[in-house]
Amino acid sequence: MKPRARIPADDLLADDSGTTLVEFAIVLPIFLLLFLGTIDFGRFGAEYMMAQKAMQLAARTAAVRPAACAGVPTVNLRGATPAGTTPPRFGTVCSAAATVCVNPGTISCAGNVSNPTVAEIWGAVSPILPNGATPANLLFRYDYDPDLGFLGGPYVPIVTVEIQNLNFQFATPLGALALVAGSGPTSLGAAISFPPMSNSLPAEDLAQGEAG
Repeated sequence: MKPRARIPADDLLADDSGTTLVEFAIVLPIFLLLFLGTIDFGRFGAEYMMAQKAMQLAARTAAVRPAACAGVPTVNLRGATPAGTTPPRFGTVCSAAATVCVNPGTISCAGNVSNPTVAEIWGAVSPILPNGATPANLLFRYDYDPDLGFLGGPYVPIVTVEIQNLNFQFATPLGALALVAGSGPTSLGAAISFPPMSNSLPAEDLAQGEAG
């Protein structure tokens, strides 16, 4: 048997065949991480902007519709009249004194489509909210403002619609790619909560009180 020729050590050190494949295997996870991360964070930005538009539309609708929450008064009732004073007459603006109108405080609730106002708003905003959103992710709040309304007239609160408990789901395995790329264990790619976003408007009041 003919002895196998030995390859000189210098030739082995100079042999670079296969290095391109190794370099490709190192760079590929980093490239995919950047590429897919750009796509997913772009999706997050787009969904955030659409959710803001949804809140604007929801607040505009809620401001001109019956309350989405139970317990919101429909008229401004007379507050407790201090002893020895004459009760304010109907039509007196609520801001005239602290006791002119009853302050019902803040009333809030999560969206429920059994309420006609919520059902209307949900039908309008659901197509532009992120996947997985439900009516319960909408929080409706009605805040008393003494500068709005008059005694005996329609109750005119500040209406706020807010997104609550809504998460963004990544579509790509960013965490696994980051691990392969050598960054170690990471929460990258896990669901993240949308930052608070809301829109507020005064409810519509076409009556004019003493000026009417």
